[in-house]
Amino acid sequence: MFSTNNMRLSDVQIRRKKNVKKGIQFCLMVCGASGTGRTTFVNTLCGKRVLQPKDADDAANAHLEEGVRIKPVTVGLELDEEGTRVSLTIVDTPGFGDQIDNEASFGEIVGYLERQYDDILAEESRIKRNPRFRDNRVHALLYFITPTGHGLRELDIELMKRLSPRVNVIPVIGKADSLTPAELAESKKLVMEDIEHYRIPVYNFPYDIEEDDEDTVEENAELRGLMPFAIVGSEDVLEIGGRRVRARQYPWGVVEVDNPRHSDFLAIRSALLHSHLADLKEITHDFLYENYRTEKLSKSVDGASRGQDSSINPEDLASQSVRLKEEQLRREEEKLREIEVKVQREINDKRQELLGCGRANSGEIQAWMPPRTKPVSGRTSTATVHQQA
Repeated sequence: MFSTNNMRLSDVQIRRKKNVKKGIQFCLMVCGASGTGRTTFVNTLCGKRVLQPKDADDAANAHLEEGVRIKPVTVGLELDEEGTRVSLTIVDTPGFGDQIDNEASFGEIVGYLERQYDDILAEESRIKRNPRFRDNRVHALLYFITPTGHGLRELDIELMKRLSPRVNVIPVIGKADSLTPAELAESKKLVMEDIEHYRIPVYNFPYDIEEDDEDTVEENAELRGLMPFAIVGSEDVLEIGGRRVRARQYPWGVVEVDNPRHSDFLAIRSALLHSHLADLKEITHDFLYENYRTEKLSKSVDGASRGQDSSINPEDLASQSVRLKEEQLRREEEKLREIEVKVQREINDKRQELLGCGRANSGEIQAWMPPRTKPVSGRTSTATVHQQA
């Protein structure tokens, strides 16, 4: 018998096959002051050289402030034995935090995030969609905090507060191996206290005790307890006890990148590329983008109503509002029609399958049953004669 469980299973299998063939798109921005370990982290995350380290400053131009330079680069990663691939776009922000006045840097980064939303909004408004359109929205931002052993600086607070309405902000402490275990624990405590005090809405691995299963609650609570993640990266591979590991060699010992006692690298990598990848994308689309879209469309209506265009009358404003609502309804109807067509197709396929089985069973029954006897003629007429008598 056909069931919704079978339908869900087939959907999961189809989605998995598509992911294996096409690859999952995910966009990660890394931001932080120079020297916090962004480049090394990205190369460690991808397992290869993706970002080039910054060259030494030219003495002739050292006094010039170049400002922040946003550099996206896309790399393909294979996640598991089934061949599931991630098309990972890394958006680096070299130059951030290097100026005396970083106001322009804030605007550059926020502007980049909003331009990706504007591209989606424009594509949704097209009558004919572009089948090759690429969604470049940033799904997560790792903000690298300078390992000072203290809490957040004013620069950190201002940037995270400005970016959090547009992207999932995840705070990390870069080059955490420069702190002692006691200093690192104290720094984590102070950073989280500052985040709570200044009400910075970072991505805190949300969960609902009543709605989510026990494993999800336990996993998210553990990840939340690690924030801000202590990051150690290395592109060097050392042999330790017969094992080849990514590590950093110091006179006092070795720091292993993938050792949970030394670094939170494995936890953040697993969260970004496995366990919370879908959740980060859903929050970006359903919450962050929808809020931006609502703000954008509301401003266009409010701006017109305040007399920015004297030729617009109240009837035009009402018409524009109606058009916006109709556009939203049209998109929702398109989604419902796609679901309806998909379900109807599956029902028809199942019906054809059942009809085929029914015809086969009917043929077997007819071959087994004896031929039917014809009724004896004249019984009705005899009964009629007796009644007349």
